[in-house]
Amino acid sequence: MGSSGGGTPEHTSTRVRYAQYIEDKHSNFLATIQSARIAVINDSPFIDYTDIEVDDAFFGAGYTIASFPSLYDMYGKFMAGLDVEALWSQIFEGTVNPSVVEDLVAAEGDLIDDEIETTSVPRLQTGMRDINSVMSSSFVVGKSIIEDSRTKLVAKFSADLKYHLIPIAQARWEAHLNWNKLVITTYAEIMKLYYLTKTDINEINYAMASKDRLWPFTVLDFERAALGALQGATNQKTDVAGASTAAKVLAGAMSGAALGASVGGQISASGGGTYAGTGSLVGAGLGAAAAYYY
Repeated sequence: MGSSGGGTPEHTSTRVRYAQYIEDKHSNFLATIQSARIAVINDSPFIDYTDIEVDDAFFGAGYTIASFPSLYDMYGKFMAGLDVEALWSQIFEGTVNPSVVEDLVAAEGDLIDDEIETTSVPRLQTGMRDINSVMSSSFVVGKSIIEDSRTKLVAKFSADLKYHLIPIAQARWEAHLNWNKLVITTYAEIMKLYYLTKTDINEINYAMASKDRLWPFTVLDFERAALGALQGATNQKTDVAGASTAAKVLAGAMSGAALGASVGGQISASGGGTYAGTGSLVGAGLGAAAAYYY
């Protein structure tokens, strides 16, 4: 370095040199990198990626979530507009007084009639004949008593049968109400799953499109890192530009959960079983947050 007679300092420059064999190796390395860059810079591996269509998977080709009733519409049909008293009357009538019950009562009446015709009336006739009262009013009264017993037996059978059907009607009514509620809950869960899945899949689709567009810059970034290889330890490129936030958050959560589980296992081994199970949860939360912001 030096200065001119006028007192103005001269421009200076500094050149850093390395051992000749290192510079030769670096020069050959850069030539290899340049050849690789020329070969792949216009050959993006993401160019043939086909976007995933969530709507087709959930609803079928040509349909969207707007093609189906809204959640409030479903709630209005199954819950808000439901008349529980009318529903009870309908189910009660269909359970206690269906045609099959009437058929059972009629069949029981036929069995009692057969018993009367084959047993009760012949016995009455035999007894009346023994006392010479077949044509008397006593025979008519006796037969009327048998008929009255028949009517009471049929009525008792019908009442017992319908009485035991009331709890079944109650169970059917409750099952119908629970089913309506379950329909709304399941419908809401499907909608929630759809939007969560659509968000994740859109993130993947956008990330793949970004990686395709940024592929030349990714290749050049690797070449830039190769140019600065002699400068010592620097941040190295390890991923393709355009990684999705969701993927990074998930990776951070998984690594944090693994670390938390490891810490939790150590706590458990040392006698802290009460708090050991929370390690993975806390680790997952911290890992996800760190991945999101960094």
